[in-house]
Amino acid sequence: MANGLLKPTFQPLSPLVLALVALAAWAAWLGWDQQRDVHPDGSTTGPYEAWQVIGLVATLLAAVYWAASRGHVTGAVTGTTTGLTAAAAYDWSEDSSGLFAIGVAMVMIGSLVLTTAVAASAAATRRGGKRTTA
Repeated sequence: MANGLLKPTFQPLSPLVLALVALAAWAAWLGWDQQRDVHPDGSTTGPYEAWQVIGLVATLLAAVYWAASRGHVTGAVTGTTTGLTAAAAYDWSEDSSGLFAIGVAMVMIGSLVLTTAVAASAAATRRGGKRTTA
């Protein structure tokens, strides 16, 4: 049997697990910090600090790489993207400006692109950089 990027059987557990990992990582890294910081000049930043976002990204990249290197490429990409999109939509839905939808779309597109690149890299590493025929 050919050894391709995707396993031949449907594996619904992989995307579900990665979606739950993404939701839990969002809650752990970003969920607890909801206050904007007001500076002496009146400007505001936040609610997240750079280290929180970097921690979230590093956590999820490790999970995506781990899953994809074990052959769960589709589950790693779809599960992580779905979990992050759902977490952002829930966390930001109370925004009265309505611009949260743009932010959620940016999270969805960015996570889809990045997880696809990481999953493809992990799958290529797993194959030893050799191309396989389908």
